[in-house]
Amino acid sequence: MFTALLLPKKKKKKALLLSAFFFQERRRAFLPPGVETWVPLSPRASGIPFPCGGARETEQISAMSYPGYPPAGGYPPAAPGSSPWGGAAYPPSNPPPIGLENVAGYANQFNPNYMAGMASNLAGTFGGTNVPQGIYPSTPGSYPPVPPGGFGQPPSGQQPSYGGYPPAGYPPSGMSAYPGYPGGPASGQPTPSPGQQPVNYPGQPPATYPGQQPMPNYPPGPAVSPSMPSYPGTTGPTVSPVTHGNRGTITDAPGFDPLKDAEVLRKAMKGFGTDEQAIIDCLGSRSNKQRQQIILSFKTAYGKDLIKDLKSELSGNFERTILAMMKTPVMFDAYEIKEAIKGVGTDENCLIEILASRSNEHIQELNRVYKAEFKKTLEEAIKSDTSGHFQRLLISLAQGNRDESTNVDMSLVQKDVQELYAAGENRLGTDESKFNAILCARSRAHLRAVFSEYQRMCNRDIEKSICREMSGDLEKGMLAVVKCLKNTPAFFAERLQKAMKGAGTKDRTLIRIMVSRSEVDLLDIRAEYKRMYGKSLYTDITGDTSGDYRKILLKLCGGND
Repeated sequence: MFTALLLPKKKKKKALLLSAFFFQERRRAFLPPGVETWVPLSPRASGIPFPCGGARETEQISAMSYPGYPPAGGYPPAAPGSSPWGGAAYPPSNPPPIGLENVAGYANQFNPNYMAGMASNLAGTFGGTNVPQGIYPSTPGSYPPVPPGGFGQPPSGQQPSYGGYPPAGYPPSGMSAYPGYPGGPASGQPTPSPGQQPVNYPGQPPATYPGQQPMPNYPPGPAVSPSMPSYPGTTGPTVSPVTHGNRGTITDAPGFDPLKDAEVLRKAMKGFGTDEQAIIDCLGSRSNKQRQQIILSFKTAYGKDLIKDLKSELSGNFERTILAMMKTPVMFDAYEIKEAIKGVGTDENCLIEILASRSNEHIQELNRVYKAEFKKTLEEAIKSDTSGHFQRLLISLAQGNRDESTNVDMSLVQKDVQELYAAGENRLGTDESKFNAILCARSRAHLRAVFSEYQRMCNRDIEKSICREMSGDLEKGMLAVVKCLKNTPAFFAERLQKAMKGAGTKDRTLIRIMVSRSEVDLLDIRAEYKRMYGKSLYTDITGDTSGDYRKILLKLCGGND
């Protein structure tokens, strides 16, 4: 219509009439059949200049009128039943003012049933399935009637049921079945309901989610040993495997009854004399956790402290071994450190052994227990009895803050190897702080890679370098850290052999290792002992101890190799 305004004056009226006719037809397409259309076109005011520069004129075009329109009562006509707003016609004769005070009134006047009917009819007009057939008269030249089910639906007999694929009738007879989608069920297998996790069926590829691309079939990678750290690149250092899990000789006794064990111990210590064998058989066959329950049951049943009764009935190294077994592992270590520091001398080997071999969690708990028992922090105790770089080494280990990750970065490994070499072998003097920083902070897996790479790059074992560069307690401390990280059972096997070697026996060391490792890795220590020294740990304990002390140690040892 607006294009007609640009035409010459003689053709303008004809073009406007044609535009009005097409406008009239477009209006009919959006009205229900049977409702006639009357389109008044407002007269264009005289004096409005046209873009083409034509003269001003006033034109009025009368649209085509149809019989029966406009209907009586207003527009649109009232639907059968009632109007959605409660009236018979629109606009109502007395419309309410539009304001917030009438919002509630509109809600009450709303008729949901009529609106539902309107929605149903609109759905039929635009391809739905709820159009009553024949409700509107057909108009010549109009669109074809809506087929059943609306536009865009498959022909009759091919309507799929919701949630199922393929629809009934597919594939046609004589054709092979269509291949299933990736992760879908095979023929004859149930289809998971919507929202259900995809299921893997035998002989089918791995299940995928809707919209997910199927995964290509890659060749399987090489088997990975969980005990070996992974190294990037084609080659990595060879690291000996670490044994995980419970490798102790003492485990939880089956059918454990703490009250019954408390009664056995009471009878063993009651009256004249003591039945040491009963005590050995009872306590030597129970785990530390079960022994703690026996202590509580003994006091509950007899109102007496089992520890005090054992002290009064036993003596010597046998007594020390039994009392060590009755303490929790952390409490036992706290008292061992206290004994190592107490007095004139210091048992540096005890401090090194405990702090170099315990886990982060154990050392952190040890700090709490030591402070609670002795009203002094473990760090303060170490500072009061040690000095120099050895003191710094022990304080670093006492933090219990070693990296526990299992990933190994080979670039960092090579960097640490170069720094260790530069701090020791490649200079005059030794930078002990660099050794301390690397050996006390890096993870076990990382340091084992460092030691192996150090051997390859420097053609010398890290232990020999430490012996060449350090001395005294610092040397022993650094060597203990390295040996524990390399092979903890071998470290303790060496400690046990030195404790029993020679004329005397270092009973405190022997008791501490046999008790503290009996539920951790004593089986591995026995194997390393036999490999390193050609004879069993059981044999050496038998030849170096006697009496009930020997019996309880052999009970902890668990057997001969």
